[in-house]
Order: sequence, then structure tokens, then C-alpha cells
Amino acid sequence: MSSSSSSSRKSKYSSANTLISTIGSIAAAAMIVRSVARDYLPREYRDYLQLGVQRFINKFSTHLTLVIYESEGFSDNEIYTATQLYLASRISSNIHRLKVTKNPNETEINLEMEINEEFIDIFDGVTFKWELVSKNRATREYFNFDDSGNRSSRTDLRSLELTFHRKHKDIALDSYLPFIINSAKDKKLQQKTLKLFTVDRKMNYRRYPTEWTSVNLDHPATFATVAMDTDMKEKVISDLDRFLRRREYYRTVGKAWKRGYLLYGPPGTGKSSLVAAMANYLNFDIYDLQLTDIKSNSELRRLLVTTANRSILVVEDIDCSVELHDRLNVEAAKALAQKNKHPSFENENKITLSGFLNFIDGLWSSCGDERIIIFTTNRKDKLDPALLRPGRMDVHIHMSYCTPSGFKLLASNYLNISEHNLFEEIEELISEVAITPAEVAEQLFKDDDPDIALSGLIEFFDVKRKENEEAAAKAAEQILVAKENEKKQQEDANGSTN
Repeated sequence: MSSSSSSSRKSKYSSANTLISTIGSIAAAAMIVRSVARDYLPREYRDYLQLGVQRFINKFSTHLTLVIYESEGFSDNEIYTATQLYLASRISSNIHRLKVTKNPNETEINLEMEINEEFIDIFDGVTFKWELVSKNRATREYFNFDDSGNRSSRTDLRSLELTFHRKHKDIALDSYLPFIINSAKDKKLQQKTLKLFTVDRKMNYRRYPTEWTSVNLDHPATFATVAMDTDMKEKVISDLDRFLRRREYYRTVGKAWKRGYLLYGPPGTGKSSLVAAMANYLNFDIYDLQLTDIKSNSELRRLLVTTANRSILVVEDIDCSVELHDRLNVEAAKALAQKNKHPSFENENKITLSGFLNFIDGLWSSCGDERIIIFTTNRKDKLDPALLRPGRMDVHIHMSYCTPSGFKLLASNYLNISEHNLFEEIEELISEVAITPAEVAEQLFKDDDPDIALSGLIEFFDVKRKENEEAAAKAAEQILVAKENEKKQQEDANGSTN
């Protein structure tokens, strides 16, 4: 080894030792200054000194840090929530500490970054560093709501800090953060647990007499299992797909992004199953509204404006709501009540057709997007024409009695068969006897053996034929009696006039 190379190596060692010694001295001095400041300086001076040191360091830094707080006032920060969901899907072995949670109604374990952990993400070749920070604020209390709606309190303020090179600021704001928000939306939709909302009059009865309460919707119905006419089923699916992809079209023509359906037909024809199949297909929550449970227009208004986007509002048995299908009789009754000075009538009939339609067309439409409203009825002919026009009930779906194609689908679902020597006889009976899909399903459900189940269904057709004949005879008799009574009343009226 030459003396020159040896001298060079000694020089490098000396420089390294000097650098390490200098760094150590600075660190020691910093610790002393920090200790003295903590022990002898008031808090406001300490904060001022720390801010000054941070500003001095920032002058020489080439990086920029964006601070994303968990909430802004009483509102959640969408970027914070989206980032938490995005980072959870990007967890790697580089992170040493993870937060693990699982709610009772969830099937998967959730992973999140723990406080003070860091994560490096690469987007379009740019390095982004994330860190979850928590600051104690003992003088202020923060409230959060979990997925079950329970409120919890904390005294810490949490934030996510995103650090990157200054020259990539435009990429971070214009591309990276929007990408995270969209990715989180897609993931949230995939993980969504469908909810069924119903009206509850017991909660907060003093201030809010009615409000929505929810349970998980775990209905197994799909379009593959709903026993309805094949052509009608394809029509419904096509209409739903068309509705979903026409957001910009609705916005362009100035219409609210909503769609109305009317499901009509006798009980047991599968109206509820079709609603559940539509919800499962769209991944939409269901709001089940019984108008007979609502006491006033103001209650109805409050319930409607609190329904969420991407939801189905179901107004069941609308033909049973007297004020909505018998507008003329209601107006006549009001006039009579006013004439006889009975103001209590107004208190007994607070939901009006005009009020309901105004909420559906105006207020409810303007408070959200991507909504579907479904009306169900057993008697379409009893509905007020104002309810039936396009824009309120855009698509009318007749839920008919069981058809041959519907029977084959039920046989496949319940008995796991597609052919049988009794099929032809049953299909002939279906064309002769009115029987609902629910009644067919009940018979097929009685036995796992196809021979026994199908034979029992054939026997049931005989019973059903007799019931239908008796019902028809009874209806004819009632019509005859009504005509005779009308004729007698007319004769009595003519006699009294003479």
C-alpha cells in the first residue's frame, strides 16, 4: 500500500470523524436548548421558538407537506376518510404497526395505519410519504360516530401528513388526491352492506316523532331467482343499466337523476322479491315507506330529505292511502267539514296528494342524485291519474300470475331440475288456473323429491280452481245484490218524488 493512498484514507477518516463530532455536538446542543426551554420558558415562548426553528429548517427544505385533518368543524373530511380506505388497501410489509378492527356485522378484518406510522406510495413515478399524526388537545373534545351510529368522544386531533418534493405539487393536487378519492369510492361500494330503512316513531319522540332506523338487508333475491316473465325481466334490467349510465344526460337536460317504477298485480306475485333483486343488482339501500304511518306533510318532508343517494324509496300499497287515490272525495269531505264547522277534519287528513307529489317532484328530487322510487299496488285502477304520469311512475311493471317460464324457474330454484314428465301437465294447468308464484313456490318447498313436490302441486291446482270458482261466484252475487239495491233505491226515490 502506498503512502499516498494511506494518507488519503486517514484524511477521509478524519473528515468523517469531524462530521460525526459536529453532528453530535449540534444534537447535544439542541437537546440542551430543548431541555432549558421546557424547564424555564413559558409555553407561548416555547411554541414561538419551535415555530422559528421549523421556519428556519423549511427554508432549506425541498419538500412540501400537506396536512389533512380528520374533520372540519362538525363535518368529516372526505379526503381523510378516502385516504384511510385507500391506504388500507395498500398495506405492505414495510409498515410495522397496524390497527386491526372488525364490526359484528362485517365478515372481514379491517387494517389501518397506526398513529405515527409512515407509508411510502409511488404514483406515476413520484414518491409520496404518508404519516398518521395525533395531537393531544385536552381542552377540546371531538365527537365521532361509528358505523352503528353510536357517538364516541376523543381529546386528540388526528391528521394525515402527505410529504413530497415541491415540484410535484400539481401532480399531488390534480392527479394523486383525486385518484385516491375515486379509488376509495369504488372500494366502499364493493364493501357496502345493504341496509333496509323503516320508519320508527319511538326514537326521540319529543323532538322528532318519526325517523329512519336501519337493519342489514340480507335478502337473497336476484334477477336470476325472481319468477317473472323473461321479457319483462330483461326490460327491467336494461332500464336500470340505462338509468345508471345517464348521469350527464340528466344533468344536461335539467332533470333530477331519479327513476320511478310502478309494480302492480295481485298479492303473492313477487313485488317484494323484485324490489330486493333490484337493490342487490344496483347495490342500493332500501327505504320502506308506509304512508299510513305518517301523520303529516311535515313528517313526510323530513323523512324524504334524509334519504341518501344511491337508494330505493319504496312506497308500499299506495292504493290503501285513501287521500292519495280518492282526491275528489277528500275535497268534498273537507268542504262538508267546513260547512258543518268541524275543524278537526284537517288534523285527521294531513297528507295530501298535492303535498306528496310536490315532495317527490321538487324537494326530494333536488336533495340528491341516483335515486329510484318504487310504488307498489294491488289495484292500479284505483290510483289517481296524477300519480301515473311519466316522471313519477316512468315504468309500469305488471306482476302477473305464474307463467310457464316462471314455473320452470321456480322448479329450477327449489328442486334443481330443468325437465320432468309432469312439466307439460303443469304448464297446461297454469294456463287454465290463476295461481301466484308464491303459491307455486310454497308447494314446491314441501318436499325435496321432484315427483312428490310436482304431484302435490297438481293436486293444489284442483283446490285452487274450486277456490277461484267460489270467489268468482261470490263476486258475481255481490254485483247482483248491489244492482238490486241500486234499483230499489232508485224506485224509492221516484216514489217519494211522486
